[in-house]
Amino acid sequence: MIECKPDGRPPTVLMTADCVGGVWSYAAGLCRSLPDTRFIVATMGPRPVQAQCDAICELENVILVESDYRLEWMAGGDLDFPASRHWLLDLIAQYEVDVVHVNGYAQGQLGFDRPAVVVAHSDVLSWWRAVHKCAAPPEWDEYRKNVIAGLASASRIIAPTAAVMHDLEHHYLPLAGAASVIPNGVDATAFRITAKQPFVLAAGRLWDAAKNLAALSTAAPGLSWPIAIAGATEHPEGGTVRLANARLLGSLTPAEMARALASAGIFAAPARYEPFGLAILEAAAAGCPLVLGDIPSLRENWNDAAIFVDPERPVELHAALAMLIANPEERRLLATAARSRARSFTMDRMARAYSGLYREMMHNSAVLETA
Repeated sequence: MIECKPDGRPPTVLMTADCVGGVWSYAAGLCRSLPDTRFIVATMGPRPVQAQCDAICELENVILVESDYRLEWMAGGDLDFPASRHWLLDLIAQYEVDVVHVNGYAQGQLGFDRPAVVVAHSDVLSWWRAVHKCAAPPEWDEYRKNVIAGLASASRIIAPTAAVMHDLEHHYLPLAGAASVIPNGVDATAFRITAKQPFVLAAGRLWDAAKNLAALSTAAPGLSWPIAIAGATEHPEGGTVRLANARLLGSLTPAEMARALASAGIFAAPARYEPFGLAILEAAAAGCPLVLGDIPSLRENWNDAAIFVDPERPVELHAALAMLIANPEERRLLATAARSRARSFTMDRMARAYSGLYREMMHNSAVLETA
């Protein structure tokens, strides 16, 4: 736990967040796990749905503040930066914030007089390279400048895997001693193991080519088990995804997702780009054997505890799924290995790491003020 400040108030952290992907689950879990820290959660991009609001507003240590500013990776996101900057600066002053926790990049360069940690969940240039196999076009140059400025301005930089750290250094700038890895975590007690049913489950934003969930539709013909995919089908900037050979479950609540994972016979994530993979960790905690895209971040977390396939070869994905479907003992062994590995990624471990980070940043800031 973080010590209270001299006047007795608990430390206050301004945390930026979005409601599009795994950042929301990460932010809500961290807030829930640090009840002695007051969080001001400032959202940008599409506003949280009612279930998201309910889940975070039930926490007594959280104040939720919403906005409609575009996320930095959205079209025109750089145009919203000046206004979002003033908004966040006002929140820092209004709530007497001690530490700023940026779940992104551009807001790391706000110019505030508080220590700031930038947490890297993903980035466009790495995404583009993984998906398109080439460098991002010039229209992303402004985004790149903002990411570099945010990283350069941060007191600390955190990534969930060493693979993400490597991506940041490759595409943006050397991170030196300011950067470290804090893996994401889950509360394993939220995931139980029940009798597994004969279906393959996947989860993620279907419109995100990096998730590569369309590969499951391509690989499905000839499999004796059906494939079900949970996740948003509508792109936040327009358009809807439909797949011919998979049952689309739509966006599930955390409780619904936990139930689906508890009964899934196999979990598949043939990702081209996945900085961490929170849904994969949840599946492992729920005792699912894993079939994953063979990429550095997933190898880092799940080597020897999953089957890896080339994301660009649906035939390889089909073969891996068919083999597991036909071999219950192999499914059992893989499920045991995945569940054992998942115990390394607990929410408590993640929360303690961030607690220590906030404490260190507050201490360093106080030393500088008195120097």
